Amino acid sequence: MEFLEIAEYQEIITFIMEMLGTVAFAASGAMVGVGRKMDIFGVSVLGVVTAVGGGMIRDIILGNIPPSVFQHAVYAAVATVTSCLVFLVLYWNRELLEGRFRVTYDRIMLVMDSIGLGIFTVVGVNTGIQHGYIRHTFLLVFLGTITGVGGGLLRDMMAGVPPYIFVRHVYACASIVGAIACVYMYRYFGAVEAMVVSSGVVILIRYLAAHYHWNLPRLQREEEEK
Repeated sequence: MEFLEIAEYQEIITFIMEMLGTVAFAASGAMVGVGRKMDIFGVSVLGVVTAVGGGMIRDIILGNIPPSVFQHAVYAAVATVTSCLVFLVLYWNRELLEGRFRVTYDRIMLVMDSIGLGIFTVVGVNTGIQHGYIRHTFLLVFLGTITGVGGGLLRDMMAGVPPYIFVRHVYACASIVGAIACVYMYRYFGAVEAMVVSSGVVILIRYLAAHYHWNLPRLQREEEEK
């Protein structure tokens, strides 16, 4: 009985985190669509893809067919509603996309993307563990990372912009670090503690990277350096 209560508690915490991540990623995807001047349908598609894309890739790797987004419509529904709300708010308040409000827009985008990345990274790790791969560290880290960055990668490809994970503020690296932390914390402290703390680690790294302009080394043309 006690075991069932613990399992149910973990499922509730996981579901809450998934919903928070879905809303955060859907909002970031919708904001990219608005920035690319898409209509409400395009904005909604981009929001949904951002929210569920990484999870779909993860489920395919695990052989969970059809992916959970098609078995539980609540994720796509929440992502769609969130995307539409973002579109409508920005449609009725277009000044939010211009001038000094643009800075606020960029900050909200950073916050939403960071929250979504942190939550879905640990959800990916947890899903792999629930499928019986608790001792397969590399697989779990990969599942966590692809769940975290996969939706954003698909979003950027569909929007026709350079993928965020390749150009901005150690994005994928933050997910990798969080996934590693989640794997080892899960083994020693349990699921809930590992997911909460590790998602916080990802968000913290993303904030520090953005604040201090941390980036991985890259080659630049001479004219870009001048």
